[in-house]
Amino acid sequence: MDKKSLSVGKLRGMQQVSTAAKSIALLAVDHRNNLRSLIRPDAPGSVGDRELVALKQQVVSELGSCGSGVLLDPQYGAAQCIASGAMPVNRGLVVALEATGYTGEPTSRLSQRLEGWSVSKVRKMGADAVKLLVYYHPEAATAPEIEALVAEVASECQNEDLTLFLEALSYSTNPYSRKLTSAERHEVVIESVRRLSKLGADVFEAEFPVDPMVVNDEAEMLKACEELTEACAIPWILISSSAQYYDYMRQVNAACRSGASGMAVGRAIWQDIVPLDAVKRREYLQQVIRPRMERLTSLCNAIARPWTDFYMPEKLQVNWFQSYQA
Repeated sequence: MDKKSLSVGKLRGMQQVSTAAKSIALLAVDHRNNLRSLIRPDAPGSVGDRELVALKQQVVSELGSCGSGVLLDPQYGAAQCIASGAMPVNRGLVVALEATGYTGEPTSRLSQRLEGWSVSKVRKMGADAVKLLVYYHPEAATAPEIEALVAEVASECQNEDLTLFLEALSYSTNPYSRKLTSAERHEVVIESVRRLSKLGADVFEAEFPVDPMVVNDEAEMLKACEELTEACAIPWILISSSAQYYDYMRQVNAACRSGASGMAVGRAIWQDIVPLDAVKRREYLQQVIRPRMERLTSLCNAIARPWTDFYMPEKLQVNWFQSYQA
């Protein structure tokens, strides 16, 4: 395949969020409302902001150095983890742009930017990359609006010379079935990747392309991931969604063997700590969760497709800075 020339700012961003093997192993701690529900399922509204911040700081402090970078939200994570020293200085920082959740109908969802937040502010705070999450179904009435949002954010990242990670979450447009069948999920995820990966993002964060609770055959899992690789115009990494750790390990293995460039893992490794108090959390993070993150990162380093298969540095002349967009 022909490699795309990557501008110096985007190239630096990719270098910062990847390992020496040029794989991507992100620790995802950008959860907001769903984290409140995880902490207190019966009364998520009772979970205060300080409680969210404290949990994120503890997770990042203990696990942040185990991968290639950390994905955080601007409300309760990014600035707070920098200010407290929880965020490792030698790891990449990816900051979310979107507001949590969605608007519109469950069968026709709209994603929005977080009010008061922007690509330029992500750049200004010193982050290495932007992450945009969208809810997307190729046949939904809102699909054109989502595509326009992705293209708009990609253009802004281009202007700021900032790396863009794009995450797409699938959903059902059937009002009588909130969950996609495994066959539907396969079709929707692959088509979503095919369409959205061409709109200007640099890395795609994809769901596993079949329902792992239904499809257990390794050959079928590999084939689905190979189709995703074929459909994706840019490097892709696997998100963990709500998978359990050992299931996710198997998914990462299948994805990376089929052409994925790594992972972005969240609750699949650290959700077990939520019911514990601060002291027990620290012990569990150090003794159980940290080895999980290290094993996943090692797996990505061993078999993931390097992102350098897709990108090469732009050709630079001595006076390149004179034409560099301010």
